[in-house]
Amino acid sequence: MKKTLIIGASTDPDRYAYKAAHMLTSRGHQIVNIGIKKGEVAGVAIEKPDAIYHDIDTITLYIGPATQPQYFDYIVATKPKRVVFNPGTENEALEELLDKHQIAYTEACTLVLLSTGQY
Repeated sequence: MKKTLIIGASTDPDRYAYKAAHMLTSRGHQIVNIGIKKGEVAGVAIEKPDAIYHDIDTITLYIGPATQPQYFDYIVATKPKRVVFNPGTENEALEELLDKHQIAYTEACTLVLLSTGQY
């Protein structure tokens, strides 16, 4: 299973990040929740982007392009195998940075990837 870091984790059940956390864990994926508000999602605490995880397969983004630059160094330092740009998170500047660091990325919906067996 793929260890996934969720940037933009939320305790709000109406948010897609919340739904993705639950779907990932229900399918056996280990998650790390990164967000700005305290709480937990799918039984996993929401953390600030302080600790660098080096065993991350996928980072899935649930923050908009305007917020992303503060996470650029964190994403690169994590060295994931890939980054998923969920709808509304697409960012050419971040994609160029990922290319520079040879980190794969895709513009897709994590929920759809999971639902169709393409995750």
